[in-house]
Amino acid sequence: MWKRTDHQPKIKAGDGPQAGQFKELGPAQEPAVPHPLKLSEFQSFSVFEDISHHIKEEGAQLVKKVNAIFQLDITKDGKIILQWTIDLKTGSGDMYLGPARLPADTVFTIPEPVFMELVLGKMNPQKAFLAGKFKVSGKVLLGQKLERVFKDWAKY
Repeated sequence: MWKRTDHQPKIKAGDGPQAGQFKELGPAQEPAVPHPLKLSEFQSFSVFEDISHHIKEEGAQLVKKVNAIFQLDITKDGKIILQWTIDLKTGSGDMYLGPARLPADTVFTIPEPVFMELVLGKMNPQKAFLAGKFKVSGKVLLGQKLERVFKDWAKY
C-alpha cells in the first residue's frame, strides 16, 4: 500500500497564487549564433543539394540496397552548423535538411572540411574514422553503405 509522506495541504477550489508568489521573467536569451550564415554560404550545402537530386532519381533502388537512415551532423569549431538526414529506409528514399524524423540507424558528426574531403574522394573514410577525424554513433558498419551511395553519386 502506498502512503503519502509529504504532508502538504491539499489544494481547495478557489485557492490561487498569492501576490508576489511568481517572479516575472525577462526576455529569452539570444541565440548561440548571433548572425547565422545563409545555407548557401556553407561549402557542403551545394554537395548535399546535388546528392539530394541523385537520391530523388535513384531512391527506390538505393532503399533496396541500403535500408538505413543516416543523420549527418556537420560541425564547425565543435558546434553543429548543419544537420542533414538521408533516409534510405522508407518509401522511395529522401534527403532533407534537419534531424532524422525517424530514429537514425547511424549518426555521423563530421567537421565540414573533413566531410568535403570524404565526399570528393580525397580522404579514405575508414582511415579518417580510425584517425578520429569524425565520430560515428549507432550502427557503424552501415557507414560502408553510405560510402557506396557517395561513390555512386560521384559517378552521377
